[in-house]
Amino acid sequence: MPAFSLGPERTAWCAELRALAADRLRPLAGKGEPGRVNRPLVAELGRLGLLARLFTSGALDLCLMRESLARVCTEAETALALQGLGAHPVHAHGTPAQRQRWLPAVGEGRAVAAFALSEPGAGSDAAALTLTATPDGSGGWRLTGEKTWISNAPEADFTTVFARTTPGAGARGVTAFLVPAGRPGLTGTPLDMLSPHPIGTLRFDAVPVTPDDVLGEVDAGFRVAMGTLNLFRPSVGAFAVGMAQAALDATVEWTARRDAFGGKLKDLQGVAHQVAEMALRTEAARLMVYAAATAYDSGAPDVPGRAAMAKLLATETAQYVVDTAVQLHGARALQRGHLLEHLYREVRAPRIYEGASEVQRGIVAKELYRSREEGGA
Repeated sequence: MPAFSLGPERTAWCAELRALAADRLRPLAGKGEPGRVNRPLVAELGRLGLLARLFTSGALDLCLMRESLARVCTEAETALALQGLGAHPVHAHGTPAQRQRWLPAVGEGRAVAAFALSEPGAGSDAAALTLTATPDGSGGWRLTGEKTWISNAPEADFTTVFARTTPGAGARGVTAFLVPAGRPGLTGTPLDMLSPHPIGTLRFDAVPVTPDDVLGEVDAGFRVAMGTLNLFRPSVGAFAVGMAQAALDATVEWTARRDAFGGKLKDLQGVAHQVAEMALRTEAARLMVYAAATAYDSGAPDVPGRAAMAKLLATETAQYVVDTAVQLHGARALQRGHLLEHLYREVRAPRIYEGASEVQRGIVAKELYRSREEGGA
């Protein structure tokens, strides 16, 4: 189903991405160790030029990359997205020296990036973070505390870390730091998750950082974090749309050839209506994702609300579509190694990370009331 906003060139590019994912990326994904960074896969993304595009593409092209890869190889999609999430603050707010040091290495797949915002007591309420940056008396700071649910931790080569530099200032007292691996006092532990992605906890025991490690301005790190999330939230929706489309494609194929009750499964009205509902919701989510990305690229003022809507609708839709696909496939979809068994595990986390669905609803409502107040001023 062609989307309204895609011309022939972008449509062909998406098809090319899917072919590359099948031919070059999926074989490498299958060789990765569960729960570990798949560096050969990251390197191949670099060789294909996809990682470099993270720094030259707009939000719509980022969404198209994530959706196209997700339809074929979720591991490749995730590896690409995590590189972008961890490195985008450097691209957007880094000094010339920081950019020169890290962006070529990320773009070529030689360096792995991470984005460390969440903490044991500050997940959805990101402004409540307590990782403390204490002045060291010589112009730098010492980071003390813990981050958790951090993708690519503890294996990343550098991490964008958000720490509290001004106590009691809420969101206005947070600073973003670029922290290379190997700093004294920095340790980490991997976590064993439902879907075996590289994710872990980072512990900071008076980790030294300098003014040269600051991303953006001191006490302005929350803007760095939210600016990154406003870009990546619609693309999380694109990831979800890609998974939904993969599940829909598999279901159309299966119900068309599965014999049941004297005919094909697709001939049962109840089944046909479920498939139609899957298609309807997937296309609606896709269009909302594209609209949010286009709004970001055009500099529209309502990006936070649109980004939240896109992530919310797409991730909830993907959960419904994949679950329905499992139901229509029956027990075979629960067998280890089946596409839908894989998607069933993959589809759950996007409703939580980068702002849970409940947080997105709060953002949407806040933006509606803000717009009303500004319109009445």
